[in-house]
Formats: sequence, structure tokens, C-alpha cells
Amino acid sequence: MEPAQSPLRIGILGAARIAPAALIRPAADVAGTEVTAIAARDRARARSFAKRHGIPRVLDGYRDVVADREVDAVYVPLPNGLHGRWTIAALEAGKHVLCEKPFTADAGEARHVASVAAAHPQLVVMEAFHYRYHPVARRMREIVESGELGTIRRIDTAMCVPLPRPGDIRYRLDLAGGATMDVGAYALDMARLLAADEAGTLAVRSARATLARPGVDRAMTARLGTAGGIDVTIACSLWSRRLLSIRARVSGDAGSLAVLNPVAPHYLHRIRVRAAGGARTETLDRTPTYTWQLRAFEAAVCRGAAVETGPEASVAVMELIDAVYRAAGLQPRSPSTQV
Repeated sequence: MEPAQSPLRIGILGAARIAPAALIRPAADVAGTEVTAIAARDRARARSFAKRHGIPRVLDGYRDVVADREVDAVYVPLPNGLHGRWTIAALEAGKHVLCEKPFTADAGEARHVASVAAAHPQLVVMEAFHYRYHPVARRMREIVESGELGTIRRIDTAMCVPLPRPGDIRYRLDLAGGATMDVGAYALDMARLLAADEAGTLAVRSARATLARPGVDRAMTARLGTAGGIDVTIACSLWSRRLLSIRARVSGDAGSLAVLNPVAPHYLHRIRVRAAGGARTETLDRTPTYTWQLRAFEAAVCRGAAVETGPEASVAVMELIDAVYRAAGLQPRSPSTQV
């Protein structure tokens, strides 16, 4: 892959609520990056968003951003069902892509996007699992791989948040919504992170959904396992009795690891380890996860650094999401037909 020149000029598809925290504010702190253009379905909304956040150019539509010669990379924070289509469009236009999770609507679409990415090896494609680039995620994996917990027997992850807004796009089946697609992607990806060498053998055994409306889950629990005998449970919800729970726990035959808030550790986090040497608590860097993510994206594009959340990993997560839905008696999501 030929490294790009700095600064890295990024265009945004859609005036999404996540964009300021996930990209615009980090770009002000990460040297060599700048947000240069935006388009939205409603041009007036795009103009207002651009004025509020200091984005210099408003273009007529998503395709104009993708085709723009003054844009090097595209950030895709669109509804889930549109991620795959616009990631492909950006790649075919020669643009690097930072795509919000989930990577696509289903695993089949993820495999298709991965094949397009493989045909453009000079371009970076990175799924925005921002927490993966923070020191807390690295430390979690280090502790598991260090051996101090002994043989890993059990992994539990949870990503439960309150979103009691039935009209939100996360509850729309036509936009590939559902709790498992949104917060569940984090819980499943954390399970893969902590399963380490056995991540590729994770298989779904059972799942149970609580529905917001036909076909759309507002909460999900699932049991998984690995070929090596690790039992895994995940819990996720956008609205359930468990209003807020963001955590990970690993149990081994020689100790345990409990992590509070591994997804947004810049707000608050705690790493608790109990092992042969006793109990200890660790806290690490409070720099926002999104800043770490943008640093990693810039390093990949401009200096050829590797990314942790590339298309191959994204396909694996989408396969687990589809398997959870099927185990719960639901159909996996489908790509959206709207633009």
C-alpha cells in the first residue's frame, strides 16, 4: 500500500449525531487530519451542520463527496443498511474508508465489501470499533495473553444502554436496525478480543431476543463457545431492565479480570485483576477512544500502519451477529434499498 500524503482530507456522508465526537473533535487534535467536506440528504441540514462544526464545504450529495478530488478518505456514519453500499462506492472512487459499526447489514454483504477492499489493496478500510485502539483494550488482551489468569474458562461481555426512543433509526428494520446490530456488535467484538487465539472458533449456541417490534430486537442475550472450551455469554440492549451495563469479565482457573466500561474508558474505567499475586486495580489513559482511533486511521493511510478492525475482522463479527439472530429465531438484517 502506497502511503498517502498529509494532511489527510476527510469527507463525511451524512450529518450524523455521532460525527462530532467520532471525527470532528478528534480531527482538531490529531495532526495531519482535517474534515473538509460533508453532504446529507437534506442540503439545508448539511449547511447548518457544516457551519456549526467549521466544515468548509457542503456538497450536493453523497456521490459528490465520494467523487471529490479534494477528499482523500470518507467517513460513513449512515444508517446500518447503507454502510456497505457507500463503502464500496468510496473504494471504487479511490477513497480510504472509516466506516461506523456495524460494518454492513449482514455477513454476505460484509464478504462482498471485503472482496472489493481486497481488489483495492492501496486503500485503507477500517471499521470504527473505536475502543479497540485505546490502551484499555490493549491491556485487556495483554492480561489474558500473559497467562496470569491460567486457562481461560469463561468470558462475559455486556453493552447495555438506555435508548427509549422507538422512532430512532436503530429500531428500524428497513435500515438494518436492532440492539444486536448496534450495541451487540461491541459485546461480540469484545468477546472476540478476549478469546484471543480462539476468536476464530467462536460459535453461537443459543440466543434470546426481546423485541421492540416485529423482527427488531431491543435486547439480546446469547451463549457462545470456542473449540477450546471457553464458555461465552453476551448481553446487549437499547432498552431493558438492565439500563446501563458496559463491562467485560474473564474467568480462568488461576484468576479473573473484570473491566468496567471498556467501550468508553475516557469517561470512567477500572481494570480489576485477581490472580496468584493478589488483587490489583489499574486505570490507564483518559484520552478519548475516538482520538486514538483517528490516530490509527491516519497512521494507516499516511504511513502504512496496520489496522486491527479491517474487513477480515469485520466479516467475522457480522457472521456472529447473523448467527445470534438466527439462534434467536430472527432473520439477519438486509441492506437498505433507499439511498
